[in-house]
Amino acid sequence: MRSPITLRGAEKLRAELRKLKAEDRPAIIRAIAEARSHGDLSENAEYHAAREQQGFIEGRIKEIEQRLADAQVIDPATLPDTGKVVFGATVELAPDDGGPEVRYQIVGDDEADIRNGLLSINSPIARALIGRSPGDEVEVAAPGGSRGFEVLAVRLE
Repeated sequence: MRSPITLRGAEKLRAELRKLKAEDRPAIIRAIAEARSHGDLSENAEYHAAREQQGFIEGRIKEIEQRLADAQVIDPATLPDTGKVVFGATVELAPDDGGPEVRYQIVGDDEADIRNGLLSINSPIARALIGRSPGDEVEVAAPGGSRGFEVLAVRLE
């Protein structure tokens, strides 16, 4: 199944993959070679730590390659502006409880970061917002209880 990801999110994953392959993998290979040169591997903590780190790096490389292979890269700036909330849209919301306005961009699971206003497409708030327009009232069933929002603005950036 194809997973949506923004163009920015895909570039971030590609940059991490390049770093892992060009910098981290060669560095860990050198660390393993250095640890091997110290002799008895059965009691060599440096060797075992380096091998464990190598396993982590190789696993992360495979994970990123798989995610990029399964990704459907979407550039929000190229989508038609219908005024409705879609994947990649930046949405401004006013909570019904009178709290401060919030701003989220709806992104893929891999790039979600609520502290930076990046909301996963699979989150309860994003699912409730998809297809809505400015002026719409939205009720969201969240783990902390039901919350209401008014959609103030929708932009594709």
